Amino acid sequence: MDFALSDEHKALRDGIVKFAQHELGDVDLQQERDSVFSHEAWLKCGEMGLQGLPVPEEHGGAGLDPLSCAIALEALGYGCRDGGLVFSICAHLLACVVPIWKHSNEAQKQRFLPGLCSGRLIAANAMTEPGTGSDAFSMATRAVPQAEGFCISGTKTFCSNGPIADVALVYALTDAAKGYAGGVTAFIVEKGLPGFRPGQRFEKMGLRTSPIGELVLDDVQVSRDVVLGGVGGGGPIFAESMDWERALLVACHVGTMQRLLEQAVEHARTRKQYGQTIGKFQAVAHKIVDMSVRLEAARLLTYRAASRLGVSRDAGMHASTAKLFTSESLVRSALDTIQILGGSGFMVETGAERALRDSVAGTLYSGTSEIQRNIIARWIGL
Repeated sequence: MDFALSDEHKALRDGIVKFAQHELGDVDLQQERDSVFSHEAWLKCGEMGLQGLPVPEEHGGAGLDPLSCAIALEALGYGCRDGGLVFSICAHLLACVVPIWKHSNEAQKQRFLPGLCSGRLIAANAMTEPGTGSDAFSMATRAVPQAEGFCISGTKTFCSNGPIADVALVYALTDAAKGYAGGVTAFIVEKGLPGFRPGQRFEKMGLRTSPIGELVLDDVQVSRDVVLGGVGGGGPIFAESMDWERALLVACHVGTMQRLLEQAVEHARTRKQYGQTIGKFQAVAHKIVDMSVRLEAARLLTYRAASRLGVSRDAGMHASTAKLFTSESLVRSALDTIQILGGSGFMVETGAERALRDSVAGTLYSGTSEIQRNIIARWIGL
């Protein structure tokens, strides 16, 4: 399959790279240390259309196909050095905006999508609980039917954007006996409802400018018009959103890998030891070659996974394959970059150590590497 970029794709990529480099700037090191989320940068991204890439224009989005979305997010990952901001955009877009766009009725689209696509509203996915993780559907949160709607009770954790979210996509059991197949319902829950509040906020190793925390639902009363995709339809909605997240979030990783490769090459061409540039040493050159090979493979896997979304029944396998390979490759490439930069790579100012800290999360979120291997194993009949 030929993934040569069209002129439109090149213009999309170049425009987002230019925007990210000039409008988002470099990371403020003190803000990164203090885990400060930049609302200003978020709104700039909204003006650029990044929070609504695949959503049709009539609902406030850019109307891009999945492959174009991958190219756009790769450009963002390359041009923006604030990995936390990039991750917050992806968590908002892929785990919240996409399922709302694909499964909402027209009234819900008009109510939520324009604000979500523009960045005026910030969304969080509320699936994981303190007692769950990889076993996401063994949840304790319950939504009990009432005359006017549902009463939701439970606690969600590790909610990216949770502390600042205006809207949460909450998954709750409506029929415990059915579980995934008809027992889970998705609700679009808005900030300000009685009983709905942020809980503990967490401090992370990496992606520090992306806020994460608990969301507490204490007998929250919601109407039936915030049910997404019908009662009992939450399981397939969540599974589809994970395909989108796994396939497209790693496009940002591809952009970061490109930036790390260029940083390593530049250093190897200019740093001299023993009378020659260090790129002339085979030990250094081979590390950089491996970085380049991983980058090319990751890009092709990501583009293929993106091209399968919505058109192929094996989209989940390709999404897991891209997610597994690309996330683990990013960790290796970040480590190699630090090794090539030497002592300076260990310093905060070069950005390599931050890229490494950020990269580790990619092997955990959206399903750990071990879970991706389990998914792929099932697809190949094991």
